[in-house]
Amino acid sequence: MFELIPYEKFRDTPNVRFFDITISNSNARDLVFHDGPAISPNNSPEGYWQFYLHPNQEDNLLALTGGRTFYLVNFEWEQPFHIVRLEANGDILRIPPGTFHRSVSDPEGSLVLNQAVRTARATVASEFRVYNSAEIPRLLRVTSQAAPLPQRHGFDRGHLRVA
Repeated sequence: MFELIPYEKFRDTPNVRFFDITISNSNARDLVFHDGPAISPNNSPEGYWQFYLHPNQEDNLLALTGGRTFYLVNFEWEQPFHIVRLEANGDILRIPPGTFHRSVSDPEGSLVLNQAVRTARATVASEFRVYNSAEIPRLLRVTSQAAPLPQRHGFDRGHLRVA
């Protein structure tokens, strides 16, 4: 299952806060900038949702600026469809390998740091393939309007960390 991981503040000085955001075993760092209300991956030309799925990579995502909403589907979970909200200075979202995921940025855009954990078998071709929900009936079914509502996480700002 995915996790929302808190991190620790280790020092304050006047107008400055220091945080330890280390992810154990991370062996790759990706910085992903969305300029404005971007969707990643984009919808198909026919309007179907598309997803990434990393067979050999765990994502550990921290919003540095702005906000981003993640749509997660994993058929091994009791509830397969979740929507997770990340805002700057909030928790780190851990997405396990084998999870379909896509994200939508806020209108102002967002900047997200991914402290990925990649196996030796990970390649750009294997980890960044785009999956069209129109071509995967089960994925289309679970994300359709007729499906049970997804579980939502992180939309109650009361539990998110504020800098």
